[in-house]
This record gives sequence, structure tokens and C-alpha cells, in this order.
Amino acid sequence: MEYTIRATELARTLGDVLARVRHRRDTFVIERNGIRIARVVPMPVAGATAGDALTAWLEGAGADPAFADDLAAINASDRPPAIRWDS
Repeated sequence: MEYTIRATELARTLGDVLARVRHRRDTFVIERNGIRIARVVPMPVAGATAGDALTAWLEGAGADPAFADDLAAINASDRPPAIRWDS
């Protein structure tokens, strides 16, 4: 799914945005002063197809028990910038 986000919001939530791009395959359009300036998209997965992903999901590859801890560590290290600016 594609979302539009302001540059300042991206700066504050970069860890979350990158996690959504990687794990949910979301796409973000970055705007500054109402002008679209960039797009963040997931990297293509070499050799994998949608059918491969569906098969893996249906077979229940299992959850990674450390994933929640990794997200908590990312969120804990995500701090607002010392100097705030408007975009």
C-alpha cells in the first residue's frame, strides 16, 4: 500500500517507516512543502515470487520470537532530532 508522509514526520518515525517497508512491503511518498520529492519502496526479493511467499505463509513458517524485542529496541533508539525544523 502507498502512503504519503511529510519529511519531518519521516525524520521522527524513520525506524517505523523502514520496518513497514521491509515487512509489510509498504511504499511511502515523501513530501516537503507540499511537493513530492522522493519515494521509499521495498527492494525486490531476488528469486522469490508471490507464490513462494504465499506457500511459506500457508505452511506457517512460524514467528520469530525475537522480532518483538528487535522492534522494541528500534523504537527505544528512535529519538526526535535535537534541532526541529519545519518542512
